[in-house]
This record gives sequence, structure tokens and C-alpha cells, in this order.
Amino acid sequence: MCKKLYFLIVLFPFFLVQAQELKKNEDLKVGLVLSGGGAKGFAHIGALKVIEEAGIKIDYIGGTSMGAIVGALYAAGYSAHQLDSIFKVTDFNKLIQDELPRNAKTFYEKEDSERYALTLPFNKFKVSFPSAISRGQSVYNILVKFLYHVKDINDFNELPIPFFCVATNVETGDPVVLDKGYLPEAIMASGTFPSLFEPTEIDGNVLIDGGVVNNYPVDGVKKMGADVIIGVDVQHGLSNRETLSSATEILLQINNYRTVADMVEKSKKTDIYIKPDMEKYSVIDFGLTDEIIDKGEVAARKKIAALLELAKKQNADIRPKKNIKEVENLIINDLIIEGSDNYSRGYVKGKLRVSPDDEITFEKLSQGISNLSATGNFKTIRYYLNSEEDKTNLDIKLRENSTKTFLKAGLHYDNFLKSAAILNLTKKNVFFDDDVGSFDLILGDNIRYNLEYYIDKGTYWSIGFNSSYVDFSYDVPYSVLESNYDIPEAPTINEIDIDITDVTNQFYLQTVLKEEFAFTIGAEHKFLKYSTDTLSDNEDETIETNTEDGKTYFEKSNFFNGFAQVLLDTYDDKYFPTKGLYIEGDIHYYIASSDFNNNFKDFSITQGKVGVAFPIMKNLSLNIETEGGFKLGTSPVTSFDFMLGGFGARQINNFIPFLGYDFINIPGNSYIKSYASFDYEVSNKAHLLMSLNFANVDDDLYRTGEWFTLPTYSGYGVGCGWESFIGPVQVIYTWSPERDSNNIFFSVGYWF
Repeated sequence: MCKKLYFLIVLFPFFLVQAQELKKNEDLKVGLVLSGGGAKGFAHIGALKVIEEAGIKIDYIGGTSMGAIVGALYAAGYSAHQLDSIFKVTDFNKLIQDELPRNAKTFYEKEDSERYALTLPFNKFKVSFPSAISRGQSVYNILVKFLYHVKDINDFNELPIPFFCVATNVETGDPVVLDKGYLPEAIMASGTFPSLFEPTEIDGNVLIDGGVVNNYPVDGVKKMGADVIIGVDVQHGLSNRETLSSATEILLQINNYRTVADMVEKSKKTDIYIKPDMEKYSVIDFGLTDEIIDKGEVAARKKIAALLELAKKQNADIRPKKNIKEVENLIINDLIIEGSDNYSRGYVKGKLRVSPDDEITFEKLSQGISNLSATGNFKTIRYYLNSEEDKTNLDIKLRENSTKTFLKAGLHYDNFLKSAAILNLTKKNVFFDDDVGSFDLILGDNIRYNLEYYIDKGTYWSIGFNSSYVDFSYDVPYSVLESNYDIPEAPTINEIDIDITDVTNQFYLQTVLKEEFAFTIGAEHKFLKYSTDTLSDNEDETIETNTEDGKTYFEKSNFFNGFAQVLLDTYDDKYFPTKGLYIEGDIHYYIASSDFNNNFKDFSITQGKVGVAFPIMKNLSLNIETEGGFKLGTSPVTSFDFMLGGFGARQINNFIPFLGYDFINIPGNSYIKSYASFDYEVSNKAHLLMSLNFANVDDDLYRTGEWFTLPTYSGYGVGCGWESFIGPVQVIYTWSPERDSNNIFFSVGYWF
């Protein structure tokens, strides 16, 4: 008995030490610190893959900027390999640039975005520059989607892995620790890089990127209770002059003056310090995802021995990762809209296309948010999803853009209207909520103007008024005028320099469905004048002309009509469509005229167009369109007859582009045309084009049935295009087998 007691007394300290050691191993808490670094933060994913492979269980995570985004997703339950898959298929360049799909814009907004090369805020007669390149809305949308499964967790300590991130109070410069709230909003605030994204407002504080004050929050992770710190640092030292090639890099360099010094101490507080080689990468290298992830994996493997040793000391099972399913359907229980002072609830709901008790997909919700963002009326749109039984509440907080006035500009050249510069003044909330007024002054070879006023009522009938003035001259074949107007043959004259003046005023009502389909009805006044000096100066006295003030007039009348239009436009691009559908139908019924030629009877002009664009193979797409038009009625008025020829995206009256012929070369009161264009994108935004078109054009083509015969006219074109910063640049060489001559058409900049 004494011997047993002796051995028990002797061995007791040993058993006590072992028990304490076992308890220590089981309770060993591992914290993970992920630094900021923009695109370089993709390396965190590679490092996490190795950390998981080593068998380490992460207990706490703290991150800044991109480290906050990766860290939050990992803390929410995604595995490193899931993150690898997500990030590799996500186009971060598009997300960062906030490129909204064309179908997110109303037809008014589509025209607006495809007309001007430059837009500047204009406030109190001062021109300013936008406070940020991007609103960050696309980034926020995708974060809400991927973090939907933890939408009801407001305390980040309750996530599968406790988490926090760091932001900066832009007014005080103080660091702000975000460990509660709505997770997508918190990590968005942490990654709001100055000048790149609009600041985020949380609880009355205006927040920007946490990297400004704390780009490696190691102390915060220690305070959470971590015994061992693993840190992944994707920052690099100060850059030399050769690598400071962008404003973003210069801003980062200024911030790095302090950060580089801080990391001397912070790295000492890190037990396993993983430092990927990021010297050749910049914070905006979002197109190098795969390469940067691999760099993180390579750096972590250099620490594999220490990681494996730590895993043994933990003596714990790795927390299993959930199989996180993508969001499918949402049933909206309640819709709350806050912060919309100058835009009605009907306007906001009209853009969202979401109502209480709707069952929608996440894609439809994102589309609605994009519709709202595309208006440009809101600096930030933050929305929050939370559960109520089996339904979801949607709370939208809007921060309006305080600037309501904008100056816009653009340049253009084409063979028809020649050189032009457009200056625009746009004012929102002119008379009412939800309205916008716009005035274009176009200077150059031909002076023009456009005046537009639009009250957007969302799902209700919107109201619009347009006024435009166009005045230009062009050499038209004498045979074209001879066929349309009562003038005799003139063998000595081949072409006439005709002056064309068009003043159009429209009042209309429009209803829009899903930003892609519109039905419009309205009334129109049009003053149309065709005149020339050529015949007035002609010495052949056998040619009788309607001369006034030294000019010969073919038309000089006011016309009044009612019109209706249906339009479906899902093209992904106006100038280089690669997918989508286009359907347009239009009828104008002319009921009265001042009747300059004493020949007016009521008549109508009807037009229709159907187009489809689709990819054939990688980088190669095909756009096919068929269109036609005809005149109904016995009126001898020919001023609205169709005139085919030329190239362009700006239609004036019934002048229809047709390759192989010059502008205004093929007349007739009815036509049918088919068009096909192959577009090969040889590099980003650079295109090779091959096009062909066929047409029948004549008077009463559909009544006689000749529209169904083989085409009388044909034309072909080859060329190239470039999506430049001032708009599309296109050069097209065209020819027709029916003609001896050919044409080269140039177009530079957006058409207006």
C-alpha cells in the first residue's frame, strides 16, 4: 500500500502536466489575419487552401479591404476550394467598373448613355468631377447573394467562425471595428478604396477603406482570444517611380508610408507569417486571379512544416464546411424604401419591379437594383434581406445624388452630317419629382438641337416631350427628286445639292415593361423643308421651278400626325450587338398639313423591324435584321417616302441605311430590306466586320406583290470597329454589283 502511495505521489506531477498539456492543446485558439491589397488579396485564397490542407481549424478571423471580403466568406462557411471556384469565374473588372447591363436602362436612359462621351456634375455654375469611379453596386449585389445564408446573423461572433473587419471614419480618421450589423455592408465599407468607390454610411458614420488606418488588424484578432496568429500579408513595400503608373497606385503609395513602418512590429506579433511575392502585381490587377491565387499557395507551402506542427498541437477536428446552396427563389414579405426624398415610391417600385408577396429569383432582384442604379439618381443603394417565417423582408436604403445638374459632351464625324460637337445640359427634378430635362446644342458643319423632357412614372404611364431641329445639305441624284416631285428631266444635271430642314415636336405617353419593352402613343408636329439653289441657277429655261427668295422648294409644309410605337430591345450593345432581340413597329397617321404643294390628303406611314444577334463561336457573332415600310392612302405627298443608302445609326425621317449605295439614292414609298453582319472581336473592344444587305424598293411594293420577288438592290461591306472612349469608331468599305462605284463610310464617336 505504501509503495502504491509512493508511486502515486511521485507520478502525480507528471499526470498533472500531461492533463494540463492536453487541455492546453484542445483549447488552443488560432486566429487568422488577412491584410488589404486590392486584387493582390486573391492570394489569401491560395494560402487558405494550404492552411486547410494542413488540417488547421481557424477560430477567429480579422481582415481589412479584400482581406475582409475573403475572410467574411470563409467565416460564413465557404471552403477555400469553394472560394477558389467563385473568384475564378467572377469578372472583377466588370464588378469594379460597375458596368450595368444595357437592359437595366429605360429607353430614355439607353439613348442618354449612347450619346455622350463625357458627363460632369454641374452645381451652382461650377463644374466638378465625380467623387468616385464606381458606386460599387455590382460588388455589393454579389456579396449579398453569396452571404444570403447568413443574412439573419447580425453579431459576427455568431458566424461559423467569429469575424470582424476594419474601416476608416473619413471625417475623423479613426479606425472603426465592424463586428455587428449587415455583413455585406460591413465588408463593403472595409473595402471602399478612396476615389474608386463611393463611401459607405453606417450608423451615421461615413466609412472608407480600413487599409487607410489599419491594413493588418493583428491586435484585434489577439483581443478575440487567439493564442496563435496566422497572418497572410499581401502588401508590398514602397514602389519606385516606374511602377507608380496610376492614380490608384499613387494613393496606395501615400498610405504605405505609414503601413510599411507598422508592419515591422505587426509581423513580430504573427506566429506564422505568410508573405506572398506581390512585387509584380498591382491593386487593380483583377484580370490575374489565377496567377495571384497560385502565388498565395506557393508562399503558404513554404510554411507547411509550421502549419502541420500547429495542426498537431490543436488536437481538434477541423470545423466541417457547409454545402452552401445558391439562392433560388425569394418570397418578398414586406418592401421598405427609405431615403427617397425626391423620387416617389411608385418610381422606385417601377424600377425594382418587386412588390410584396412576389416570388422572385435573386437574379430578378439584382436586375431591379441595377435598374435603379442605372438612373444615376442615387449615390449608393444598400438593401438588406432578413427572414420572417418562410418569407423575406426587403429593406432598401437610398442615398440620393445631391447633384441634379450635369454637363455632357461628345464628338462625332460621319459622311452624312459631317463633323459635329454636342454640348448638353441635363437637369433632374425640374418641375416635379421623377422628371428630367435635357437640351443638346450640336455645333459643326450642321447646327442642330434636341430638347427633351420626361416624367418617369415607373409602372404607370410616363409623359414625354421632344423637340428637335436638323438642318443640312447633301448632293442627291437628280433622278431621285425627279421620281418624287413634279419636275421635268434635266439631262445636263446629274446631282442637286438639296437643303433639308426638319423641325419636329412630339408629345407622348409611354409605358415600359422590364426596361426592355415600351409602348408609346403621341401627337407630332413636323415642319419639313426641301430646297435647292441648283435649279434656280440653272440656265435651262425649260425646267419650271417653284422658286422663292432665290431658292427652289420641293417641300415647305407643316404636318400634323398621331403616332404609335412598340419597341422591344434586348441587344447587349447598340453598335456591336452580340446577343439579344430587337423588334420595332411604328405607324404615323398624317391628318393635316399647311400643304405647300396643294396636294395633301390624309395618309399613314408604317414601318417594322425585327433583328436578332447571337454568338456563333468564341468572339464571333452574327446580327440578322429584316425591316420594311409602306405608305397607306392615295395622297400624292412624297416627302415622307423612304430613301435608302449610306451607313449609320442615326435615322432622320425615312432615310434608311443601305450598304453599297450613297445616302438618299434609292427612293420609293415602300421597301423591304434584309441585313446580316458578322462581327469578330479580334481583341478587347476591337472588331472585324463583314456585312451584306438586300432590298426591294418601289412605289406600292406590297400592293403589287413585288416585295416577294428577288431583290433588286444588293450591297456588301467589310470594315473594322473600335469601342473607343468617345464612342464607336468604324470604317466600312462598301460596294454593290449593280454599280460601278463604291463607297468608304467613316463614323467616329457616338451618333447624335
